[in-house]
Amino acid sequence: MAKPVSIEVWNPSGKYRVVSTKPMPGTRWINLLIQQDCRLEICTEKKTILSVEDIIALIGEKCDGVIGQLTEDWGEELFSALSRAGGKAFSNMAVGYNNVDVNAANKYGVAVGNTPGVLTETTAELAASLTLAAARRIVEADEFMRAGLYDGWLPHLFVGNLLKGQTVGVIGAGRIGSAYARMMVEGFKMNLIYYDLYQSTRLEKFVTAYAAFLKANGETPVTWKRASSMDEVLQEADIISLHPILDKTTYHLVNKERLAKMKKEAILVNCSRGPVIDEAALVEHLRQNPMFRVGLDVFEEEPYMKPGLAELKNAIVVPHIASASKWTREGMATLAALNVLGKIKGYPVWFDANKVEPFLDENAQPPAASPSIVNAKALGLPVSPSKL
Repeated sequence: MAKPVSIEVWNPSGKYRVVSTKPMPGTRWINLLIQQDCRLEICTEKKTILSVEDIIALIGEKCDGVIGQLTEDWGEELFSALSRAGGKAFSNMAVGYNNVDVNAANKYGVAVGNTPGVLTETTAELAASLTLAAARRIVEADEFMRAGLYDGWLPHLFVGNLLKGQTVGVIGAGRIGSAYARMMVEGFKMNLIYYDLYQSTRLEKFVTAYAAFLKANGETPVTWKRASSMDEVLQEADIISLHPILDKTTYHLVNKERLAKMKKEAILVNCSRGPVIDEAALVEHLRQNPMFRVGLDVFEEEPYMKPGLAELKNAIVVPHIASASKWTREGMATLAALNVLGKIKGYPVWFDANKVEPFLDENAQPPAASPSIVNAKALGLPVSPSKL
């Protein structure tokens, strides 16, 4: 028998029972569920990561849907429990769903939601922030000041990298990778080299137009290049930011051999998925190349770091905060709640999961649709027209 977990209840007499495995930012998501006759139970257990047993206890004997987190293991056991309780919807409060066994969800007829379309600029900004912090050695300098070690200006004190005129490399030029590239090109007049299986025409047009603007104003124009391989980006770029999806082809994409191909004073940034980097190999490379620097928001075995990483001055490590702006996190909570609500109410799936602005307008009722259901096709769910 699973041990009961502590909860906070909203709208106790609601017709539909929805469970959230964590308190989430903002109140709009709560109000939207309450307005549609949902009884909402929010887990307030003082645990960072809930176990499968904890979540089964939360689901109980009757549950229409669950809003969960990317730290949870949503596999056969949980989808079976949710199905037995009459549940038909689960939504990750995340764009990724590597923690979800979608095949198991399909088996039990459970719709799986995620929250794309709201993290793009926030994640790109964090990647840019890590780039700047690494290039200018800001964390090292901050620690130096706080330790009371500063006793006057010195010519060699915390000398870092100038970004202007250097080459930024992007691996994975989707929405986030392209947003990051635009920030670095326009903000710091960097040249661009990128690798993606698909041509990023919009990004290329942006850089071309910006180059023309610079030339018209008497400045050196920036350049762009679509690389034929990832290795070409790693060899040529001064800054490399990783934005691929995580699958078997990108697991340990950056390994010992590829690290060796990078410039000795290069900067590597990862705000995508931890396992795209062989973290043990990275630790060894950082030790052997003190001028090589890295900014990491994600880790191979979260919440843990590989031994030695935390002690390295040329590594900046932050705790998976790429989406941690107030607007984005509240938007993610809203989208996750509406994914579950939409399935409960029998709404169609929104026609474009990346065009979610109508769901985020606080001055209007959201569309009668689930914003993003990743297994909609497998479950045969209807899709909304482009206009509701």
